Amino acid sequence: MDFELVPPTGVGPLRIGMTRHAANAALDSLRDLFAISESDRPGQHIFRPSGLMISIHCVRDMLEATELGRPSSQTDRVLFQGVDVFALPAREVVRRVGEFTSIEEDPDDDASFVAPGLLLSFWRPFAADDQPEEAQGYYFSSVLLARPGYYDTPAQAAERLQQRS
Repeated sequence: MDFELVPPTGVGPLRIGMTRHAANAALDSLRDLFAISESDRPGQHIFRPSGLMISIHCVRDMLEATELGRPSSQTDRVLFQGVDVFALPAREVVRRVGEFTSIEEDPDDDASFVAPGLLLSFWRPFAADDQPEEAQGYYFSSVLLARPGYYDTPAQAAERLQQRS
């Protein structure tokens, strides 16, 4: 199954801003009823048979972010504008996402990248860009799609609120 990241709207039936109840139902709809994982936690995350992890992050009864973890097989793909974010090397994902928007290395973690204009962040535990056999560092391990303002510092959040008034 293909999961298309559509920032800032969501992915699949998971829509940023939906209620926790609706997000729980949407997450549950993504389970494979013939291969339910013992690791599933209703209202938190599921694991599909491919190994793809899908989690939801709700605050104040609202879906704020969805995170997807790299599958172990290609039966599930996570795409952004045709870029398979888990099948391509991390540096290639950064280059191709950079064709659509600004993407920056996380100043605190050189293995992670954020596309603040899209509210997407890409993570891997360490960088191993020249070592394809080191899959955990060569490919991204997770991608997070979040609500506008999710990455704001307190000062940025205050500025965003002031701009709305």
